Amino acid sequence: MSKAPQDCKDMDEVRIEIDRLDAAIVDLMAERWGYVDRAWQLKSKPEEATVPWRIQQVIDRVKQRADEKGLPPSLVEALWRQLIGWGIQYEEEKLRNP
Repeated sequence: MSKAPQDCKDMDEVRIEIDRLDAAIVDLMAERWGYVDRAWQLKSKPEEATVPWRIQQVIDRVKQRADEKGLPPSLVEALWRQLIGWGIQYEEEKLRNP
């Protein structure tokens, strides 16, 4: 059962909640990666892996969501740019060697 941060009475409880969230984040990233894997299959050339307007759209959306949640938008932008970069590299490699 999860606890709100303010309800944690000691560091053990905080760590339990962080571990629970880490597992959930990995699960969501795995689900997201499934769509990245499908994306390259729907494309025909490595050049199609990079779609600048879509990258910016995703970055804008996650930064707005971060701001609404009280999370530093610059942190989220850095994480998503890394995530997107990995996805683009993966798609390019798959499209070169299907």
